[in-house]
Amino acid sequence: MSIINMSHVEITTFFLVGMPRLEYAHIWISIPVCSMYLVAILGNCTILFIIKTEPSLHEPMYYFLSMLALSDMGLSFSSLPTMLRIFLFKASEISANACFAQEFFIHGFTALESSVLLIMSFDRFLAIHNPLRYSSILKTVRVAQIGVVCFFKSFLLVLPFPFTLRRLKYCKKSQLSHSYCLHQDVMKLACSDNRIDVIYGFLGALCLMVDFMLIAVSYILILKTVLGKNASQKEQLKALNTCVSHICAVTIFYLPIINLAIVHRFARHVSPLFNFLMANVLLLVPPLMNPIVYCVKTRQIRVRVVAKLCQKQI
Repeated sequence: MSIINMSHVEITTFFLVGMPRLEYAHIWISIPVCSMYLVAILGNCTILFIIKTEPSLHEPMYYFLSMLALSDMGLSFSSLPTMLRIFLFKASEISANACFAQEFFIHGFTALESSVLLIMSFDRFLAIHNPLRYSSILKTVRVAQIGVVCFFKSFLLVLPFPFTLRRLKYCKKSQLSHSYCLHQDVMKLACSDNRIDVIYGFLGALCLMVDFMLIAVSYILILKTVLGKNASQKEQLKALNTCVSHICAVTIFYLPIINLAIVHRFARHVSPLFNFLMANVLLLVPPLMNPIVYCVKTRQIRVRVVAKLCQKQI
């Protein structure tokens, strides 16, 4: 810490709390947390490996699934270092610059995952609405271009965060209520004018909600297309069944974000433990559950995963 004057102390080091009121049990909490990270990383690596090695899966739908797996892994690796330091080594200190960098990557990969889920919803709409032209519209080059645009759009959106936060003075209690740095929590520690950060943080959250609303619109169009076709009920259910995995991924991702936004905005006196659990659901559950959902619900991936496992046993 560097002293500014007799009444203010500028904070250059933050302290990550971990799980509030359960600090004595951190070593035991680290077991399920590390297990979830391990399963999430292994599951997403498996998805990427299966898609890369199976030529029959070199299609737009699975390329977008690869992008989802990469964003999940980025989200996991963004929060894993501080999680391990706190729960395994009880090292809660983090420098301000390291905190801002971690926040940039967490919010960047969150925005990237939101963008990928949006693309996947329109991919499903195109596949159902115009299956004959699907492959000709979404060629490999176009899919790659969409992926690059999503990546730059997502990280350019959060690029100002570290710079706007660095200009602030921090002279309040330096404890952050999670095991990693989030924009809302860092702003609460500032004792200088943070209106720009509040507005920009709101715009970032608004972009995620726009993605969510566009996903909802795409599913309205999908339902309209399926119900408007002269097809049997079995064929209609088969078409909708291709969307089940994506619907699960959207629910797993957006539900914690919406709950966390409501808690930050309206339930300011809620238990710190609840805040911690909701934030960890946001960062741990999507990377953990997405590979499981897609392996269980997508027959093409499930069959190839089982085949690979059987080959190894032989």
